[in-house]
Amino acid sequence: MNLQEINSVISKIKNKVFSPIYFLMGEETYYIDYITELIDNEVLSDDEKNFNKTILYGKDSSVEDLISCCKRYPMMSKYQVVILKEGQDLSRKIENLSNYVLNPLMSTILIVNYKYKTLDKRKKLYKNVQKFGVVIDCKKIYEDRIPQWIFNQLKNDNFLIDPKACSMLVDYLGNDLKKINNQLNKLKLICSNSKSITPDLIEENIGISKDFNVFELRKAIGEKNLNKALVICDYLSSNNNKHPLQMTLSSLFNYFIQIFQYHSMENKSPSNVSSILGVNPYFVKDYINASLNYSMKDISKIISLIKDFDLKSKGLGVSNTSNNDLLRQLLIQIIY
Repeated sequence: MNLQEINSVISKIKNKVFSPIYFLMGEETYYIDYITELIDNEVLSDDEKNFNKTILYGKDSSVEDLISCCKRYPMMSKYQVVILKEGQDLSRKIENLSNYVLNPLMSTILIVNYKYKTLDKRKKLYKNVQKFGVVIDCKKIYEDRIPQWIFNQLKNDNFLIDPKACSMLVDYLGNDLKKINNQLNKLKLICSNSKSITPDLIEENIGISKDFNVFELRKAIGEKNLNKALVICDYLSSNNNKHPLQMTLSSLFNYFIQIFQYHSMENKSPSNVSSILGVNPYFVKDYINASLNYSMKDISKIISLIKDFDLKSKGLGVSNTSNNDLLRQLLIQIIY
């Protein structure tokens, strides 16, 4: 299920259109937790929760316990909510839920949290849930889609974010939506009056340098500015816990793949480049400039070079070389 489908489910819940079963599975736990909490808050009032909300845990419960709870009728409420957390701990036994989901009690809203795993689509449970309920496969979002996700999250609360500030968050937090959302909530509280998130705000309150980060390193490489690239390299290496070398190499690899893609495009209009590369239109000019400094032949060699240094960073073919020295060597070879 993609983000558009997930947002459609969320919209229905907010409009009080409920399904009797929500099977929430997959690697992206942010949406599993978010949808569970949303249903919990939208279906029952605080008073109704005292009698009509049940939470079970996969480690401590059986499917029979779960079904027994689901077959109870609500007390002084239209619905009861039954939440199974850690449903993945039931393992294969979860298939025993197949018969209940074919004939669910419509006054019960069952929410199954099945984190880090997915149901086998060939099995009965998966097929049966879909007849009366909703299966949401919460997959990890690719990192190049995270900036738009951040923008949309903030837009919902009438906040704006500077494109560079957005890139700083992505470089620092990757595609961990839960961590990103926690930081966004913190920033929204801090700038509740201005409603605008800037690089300075992030540097002051989250501790991400606006001048010394992977995003700025990529820009310096694109400009073939070796001095600036080496200064940033030294900063990143001195903060290795926050900026592991493998993550930096991965970011550089993706950057040159994007430049290669730019070279391959027939339609190089800013809107098309932005769409294909998955970057904010504000940064398109940086890719145009980088493409002037690196030909497709150059990029092919650089991609092989980055792969080679990735192996070296893992101790293959090299010894007693610091991460800082490795990254400095790589930058010199890329730019020259």
